[in-house]
Amino acid sequence: MNALLGGIGAALSWAAATLAASRASRMIGAFSTAAWAMTIGLVMVLPVVIAQGQPAGLDRADLGWLFVSGAGNVGGLAMIYSSLRQARAGLVSAIVATEGALAALISVAFGERLGLSLALAIIVVALGVTITTIPNLRDGRTVAGEGRALAMAGGAAVVFATSLYATGRVSGLPAMWVVLPARLIGALALALPLALLGRLRLTRPAAPLLLISGIGEVTGFLSFTLGSRDSIAVAAVISSQGTVFVAIGAYVLFRERLGRRQVIGIAVTLVGVALTGAVTASM
Repeated sequence: MNALLGGIGAALSWAAATLAASRASRMIGAFSTAAWAMTIGLVMVLPVVIAQGQPAGLDRADLGWLFVSGAGNVGGLAMIYSSLRQARAGLVSAIVATEGALAALISVAFGERLGLSLALAIIVVALGVTITTIPNLRDGRTVAGEGRALAMAGGAAVVFATSLYATGRVSGLPAMWVVLPARLIGALALALPLALLGRLRLTRPAAPLLLISGIGEVTGFLSFTLGSRDSIAVAAVISSQGTVFVAIGAYVLFRERLGRRQVIGIAVTLVGVALTGAVTASM
């Protein structure tokens, strides 16, 4: 039950962060958006980590997994925000939703068992993504613009899946310690260089969106960390349901319109994600 609740909490939080970032990235750019989101998160997390002190039993292996978790989160966010500048949020979120299924496959590679039902569900997810990313050949702008952005979203899904698995491996540590690496790496590797170069952009309309994105990333990672203590696979796949909330939010808030092929692809993807979650939850 904890894995399911943690996954749902992560889905809601990351959906809010994605919707906010999709607008902010078009105002100030992808890297500035990611940098501010990570910096805001660092301000939230660092005081708690300092107050807690170093956890007992922290070893080199934990530090390695923490680095993979943090670097993957920052890299994935930068790729997603870049995609959101050129592609519709509904399409990007549908592709990134496969991170849960991919994380489940990584878990299997490291020893978790994958039954036939789960394998078939993951295949459905892959099919949905394939349909979604097929460009509309009648629209040259779609091929030239969204095609590259959607390919980057696919890469972000792989990076995020690796980050999710690494997060699950250290979920036994205090939750704030698990959330810290991405915020710290993002602030040092993105925010600081951009600030020194005078390229860290910020506008008044983007500020509240960045605040929502930063808070959403932290609460999402906290929820996922707590859920993955019971099951990495279940928490990862259920958290991918955030694409449903992004698609709905993009339609309600931004009036995004999708082609028939994209609607079918997203529907198939969501069915696959739901099946994967149902199968893993019953394991």
